[in-house]
Order: sequence, then C-alpha cells, then structure tokens
Amino acid sequence: MVTVQAPQAPAISPLEIRERTGSISISEIISVLKGEITGLHIKQAFSVEVAEEITANFIRNPGLRERKDGVPGYCIGASHYRKDAAMYFADSENARPFVEALLGNIVDPVRGLFDALKRELHDQGIELRLTRSEWGEANICRAFCWSGTGSYALQPHDDVAQVLCAGNDYELAAAANNTVVALNLYTSMPEEGGDLRIWSHKPTVADRKSQGVETTGYPYSTAYLEAVPCHDFKLKVGDIALIDGGFIHGVTSQSGNGKRRVLLNNFLGFARPDLVLWWT
Repeated sequence: MVTVQAPQAPAISPLEIRERTGSISISEIISVLKGEITGLHIKQAFSVEVAEEITANFIRNPGLRERKDGVPGYCIGASHYRKDAAMYFADSENARPFVEALLGNIVDPVRGLFDALKRELHDQGIELRLTRSEWGEANICRAFCWSGTGSYALQPHDDVAQVLCAGNDYELAAAANNTVVALNLYTSMPEEGGDLRIWSHKPTVADRKSQGVETTGYPYSTAYLEAVPCHDFKLKVGDIALIDGGFIHGVTSQSGNGKRRVLLNNFLGFARPDLVLWWT
C-alpha cells in the first residue's frame, strides 16, 4: 500500500510591521536589513513635486520598455532576474543613461537615501556600495509600472530565490544567506488598489520546489496562500516601503483615475558582516 502524503501547509512567520509618517529613519532601515523588522512603510517620505517630475521622466524616457522575462510590466533599468552576471551588467551599462535621465538633476530620494545609509553604516564599520564585477557596476535603481491583470498587477513572489540561484559570478548571491531587502519609492499611484501585500510566510527551498518556483520565486498560486495571513500597505505618492523580500509579496489589482502605479526599486543586503550590497 502506497501512502500519499498531503502537501504541507505553509509555515506561518509573524510580520513585524512599522508604519510612520515623515522623515526617514536610517536606524529603522538598518533594522530591516538585519531582519528585525519585516516591513517599514514611511508615508510622505519625499515630496509630491519630486514624485511628479520622476513620473514625467518615466513616461517620456526613451529607455522605457516592456519586460520580456515573463513578468508583466514596463521598466527602465536593468534586472538580474533570470540573467547571468555578464548579461545583467551589460544591461546595467546600457541602461545607465536612461536611469540618469529618469532621476534628472533633481535632489532625488534614491540617491539621498543611499548616501545617508552609506554614512551611517560607515560609522559602524560597514561598507555600502553598488554591486559590481569584471563586467561593470549596478545602477542605483530601476523604475517599474506593473501591468498584470486579474487579482494582482504583480503576482505573489519572493525575492530570495532569484538571488540564491544567481550563480557564482554574482557577488550579490552571498546576500541570500541574510535578509534581502526590497526598497520601493512610489512616484505615482492609482486611485484604488495597487497595494503592496505581504504574506506571513517566508518560503524555504523545499517550499519553492513544491510550488515549482525554485529558481525564480515567481509566481506562487493564490491557492497556496489561501490560509496565510497577510498585510496590505496602503500606498500614496511620496511613500517609501522596505520589506524583507524573503516573505512572499505581491501587488493588488489597480483601478480608478487612470494614473499609473510607478515606483523606483532596488535591492540591498549584507554580503558580509562588513559589506552591504545594493543592486537592481
């Protein structure tokens, strides 16, 4: 007699969520990096005027293109997702002028946050830098407008699988052993929806294998997550969100005033106790 083992229910991991309004706390960002906070939502973190200028730069940017890697959306900049290091860094070099045009000459929140975090970490004996290789260096950010249909504009996924399976040519692969942080800055939001949803589940390698997403972390089925509690970040223009990208997360469907959901994004994480890497 053969015993058929039922699929194991996803393990529930508690979420430590912080939401605040106003100035950015670098110490809280470091707490996300260290895995002490699961999600940090900073409301009104940068000005609507700056957000509108970045959005306008996004819409008219000649580097704006549709993603061709199975994830529906439009982007400016490079993604390491499903690419070897040589291809990623070549894409990063090609995208550099478009990313610079996206941010323009404004005092933008991405470079401001990078510089502030770099100073704070330096005081603690920790280096923060863009990830690099013999082929080049990462950009400081990329920009997205997700275009998925149905319940999710961006389906549920985790960010660790793609880092864990990035390959030895990537120095960022070491960050998969620690907390991989996704940093999002919102420059345009629809009237309704477009929430960042995070589930109380941090999948293991075995979990990813069971769902057929071992190397990509994308996408998890809604059936798999049906019994898992979740938290929705209700986002507005000028907000910043940082999450532990090891937890499954996605973007709810959007509707309303016709405005696009545009965000700037990058990843960061400890590669060594004395080194934090920043990449896209």
